[in-house]
Amino acid sequence: MAKESKEKIELRGTVTDCLPGTQFRVELENDHEVLAYLSGKMRKYYIRVLLGDRVLVELSPYDLTRGRITYRYKTSPAATSR
Repeated sequence: MAKESKEKIELRGTVTDCLPGTQFRVELENDHEVLAYLSGKMRKYYIRVLLGDRVLVELSPYDLTRGRITYRYKTSPAATSR
């Protein structure tokens, strides 16, 4: 097992741009923009992340410009029926 780091910063954000290589530009709730990639579990289970999705991003305290997308929030059914 990989060693669990307690120093991760978790923030919510919105995907603003899809880049090649499963990388995304994410605008965080605090108006910062980071370059994020998909975590291994999300790749393994083919979880799709699209433009405009709300996601949870883990940041390292050493580099606050890059992160890892660990969760995609479900959208409400009312929002998809429009």
